[in-house]
Amino acid sequence: MPRRQMAQSLPDGEPAPADGALPADALSAFGARPFGVYVHVPFCASRCGYCDFNTYTASELGGGGAQSQYADVAAQEIDLARDVLDAADVRVETVFFGGGTPTLLPASELVGLVRRIDESFGLASDAEVTTEANPESVDRRSLAELREGGFTRISFGMQSAATHVLQLLDRQHTPGRVSEAVAAAHDVGFEHVNVDLIYGTPGETDEDWQASLDAAVATGADHVSAYALIVEDGTRLASRIRRGELPMPDDDVAADRYLMAEETLSSNGFQWYEVSNWARSPQARSRHNLLYWTDADWWGIGPGAHSHVRGVRWWNVKHPTAYAGRLQSGSSPAHAREILDPDTRRVEQVMLRTRLRDGLPLELLDADGRAAVSRLESDGLLEPLDDRLVLTLRGRLLADAVVRELLR
Repeated sequence: MPRRQMAQSLPDGEPAPADGALPADALSAFGARPFGVYVHVPFCASRCGYCDFNTYTASELGGGGAQSQYADVAAQEIDLARDVLDAADVRVETVFFGGGTPTLLPASELVGLVRRIDESFGLASDAEVTTEANPESVDRRSLAELREGGFTRISFGMQSAATHVLQLLDRQHTPGRVSEAVAAAHDVGFEHVNVDLIYGTPGETDEDWQASLDAAVATGADHVSAYALIVEDGTRLASRIRRGELPMPDDDVAADRYLMAEETLSSNGFQWYEVSNWARSPQARSRHNLLYWTDADWWGIGPGAHSHVRGVRWWNVKHPTAYAGRLQSGSSPAHAREILDPDTRRVEQVMLRTRLRDGLPLELLDADGRAAVSRLESDGLLEPLDDRLVLTLRGRLLADAVVRELLR
């Protein structure tokens, strides 16, 4: 899941219909693009100091929001999605369980939700089914149950190989546990395994980051995601920085760390396909995340989850209790929605596709954007590829600035 998709705060929007109904033109166009399902599991054993995602550490929440009831409640939204979309001929290409920590739920419940999605829509014969996992939340038995139940891909939150960095981030696992978890995943048949890394944490040295990169490569995972630490308002980390206990992450250091990641990963057989993501092969890329980045459709299950179908975007109420209450009363859990006009969709596609190795189609640019292309090419930030534009390595470091120029 893109990192900002499940943040705590919800945007404003127009009221969503109580029955979840979508406009007729969106439904008529549904199926023209790939379709995926995201399932948000909002529970964590503990809350990381840098995290502002919509997560809860209490397993017992009132009004049907308890962790033990969550799979049954989420299944109700799957049924709602089936009824709203009425999509017997539209297969689900990807399923992604994110969080939170999805693997705090029993493997049998995660598998049961995949089966419910298959029964409701039908999974494509080559569907990608992914779950995120903290390395301490799985063992060989649970991994085997997930694999036998149809999961094809797993993503482990590694973050760092340095103990002091993990401690500052409030991560619970020890550095070596990730290698053990990846090995167990491979042993039970997972072909595609991702590890997530974070760079730029206060106190992290170049040596720490290099050790983290080397450790990620050594796991044998075929996909690595590496994100610069973002200090989000309202987190413990932000409070510590505001009090002067820790320094603010440095942009120049982050750029150096990114270059180290590119050097280490590319020299070990990985290739970037999105600014923060590298894969050993095209098959190892996250097909689900590519749905988000290429204007496809998905239904987000769970509290705070976002959905998109043919230019209609909506988001669910945040709290698990409110979420469960809506569904148990026969209503949609959607909090609000927005209907995107063509130019807004075009702008968002420029923002997202510019970050992809496959490049930005020139047809998405308006006259001002096309005028900016020659300047950006002269500055060594973009290079042409047939009818597309692709970021150079320097352009990746300045991707946000490139996008701003293209949308001036």
